[in-house]
Amino acid sequence: MRLFLRIVAGLVLLGLLVVVALILWPLRLTAPERLTVADDAMAWPAVEKEDYPRLAVVAADCAACHTADDGARFAGGRAFPTPMGTIYSSNITPDDETGIGGYTLDEFRAALVDGVRGDGAHLYPAMPYTNYRKLAERDVAAIYDYMMNQVEPVRNTPPEDEMTFPFNLRFGIRAWKWVSLPRPGFTAASDDPVLARGAYLVEGPEHCGACHSPRNALFVQSGYDASDPDFLSGGELNGWPVPSLRGEDGAPATWSEQALTDYLRTGRNAASGVGGEMTLVVEHSLQELPDSDVAAIVAYLRALAPNGGGSDDGLLVTADGTRAGALRDAQDSTGTIAMLSAADPDEMELGARLYLDNCSGCHFSDGDGSDSVVPRLDGNRIVNADSPVGLIKTILDGAELPSTHLAPYALAMPGFADRLDDAEVAELASFVRRAWSNDAPPVEADAIGQYRE
Repeated sequence: MRLFLRIVAGLVLLGLLVVVALILWPLRLTAPERLTVADDAMAWPAVEKEDYPRLAVVAADCAACHTADDGARFAGGRAFPTPMGTIYSSNITPDDETGIGGYTLDEFRAALVDGVRGDGAHLYPAMPYTNYRKLAERDVAAIYDYMMNQVEPVRNTPPEDEMTFPFNLRFGIRAWKWVSLPRPGFTAASDDPVLARGAYLVEGPEHCGACHSPRNALFVQSGYDASDPDFLSGGELNGWPVPSLRGEDGAPATWSEQALTDYLRTGRNAASGVGGEMTLVVEHSLQELPDSDVAAIVAYLRALAPNGGGSDDGLLVTADGTRAGALRDAQDSTGTIAMLSAADPDEMELGARLYLDNCSGCHFSDGDGSDSVVPRLDGNRIVNADSPVGLIKTILDGAELPSTHLAPYALAMPGFADRLDDAEVAELASFVRRAWSNDAPPVEADAIGQYRE
């Protein structure tokens, strides 16, 4: 018994020593020299010097996370639900009391690439500092310059984070960083300056891997560049399936260069439209980038595709004006088009009737929608995803394509949460997931309620 108590006491003492070390051990912050990227390392955008700070902020997509719905730009307060609780983005306007007005450049760099707040507290990794460790020092300095000199200070204190124990103890994040932080700095893997620029944007400021890469049991991102096969291989975000950008069926491997460009630049192309968090990325970042940067991202993603990039432009209307969907009528092995066109209630299950009543007016009986207006459901990645959550949330809450410079019309799909009960949503989702050429498992009614807001 005495030996047992000694072992327990020893373990407790060891645990206390680890906690003390996590709190008191001096921090080693990233020096600016480690983030230096040579001028000839990539195709830097040709913009006026005075406009570069704004571009650096746009490329890092700061506004998407640090602007709450109906809130002041960069003033924080956007909620990020996690399995450990809810995190609220901070105020990054130059307000001296509630923002970052008192930060030096060194303190700002520490927050951006090391995840260390100005008061020394560790930031939760909802802030993508693991990806920002690839930022060039010129971009760190440019973002700092823009935030301090071109953003109006806003007096706003976001809500306190609502993290469960022990995740509310920030010193524990330091232990997480020991196993998650990649080495700082960006090294181009290609001698092609355009591909190098695309890699830099995707791996660093745009932090695409934060959503499009899987995470392990410790929520550490699997891979931070293309040398890791898990990088950009798909993931999950708040239940939404996040598609792979490297697989044979991924967008870069199937869509043409123009179709992928249109999607990133406008949030839509002839076959698809953005949804979920990607809407904010297009709205606040991608549409504002120079054409050369979007072209670099597209070139890099297509270079990662196993076939070097696809050729499908997604157009539903052929050169002779024939609607492509009509050409597939004879190949409709499920008989969906014929059944919906006949509209015989005696021959239709509940899901088909619900589709005809609520969806066919926009998505049509062939599930093809309209070029760059209504996304195609036949073959849609969200519809056919292993997880039906994205489809369920879209049916319940609706969706809206962002208004962009090249496509200013904001198109909205209404939500049906008030019109359809759980059983009806499940029937409708199940029908769509196996209609036309789709082939995905059905949805159970008891899976719907948890996603109602």
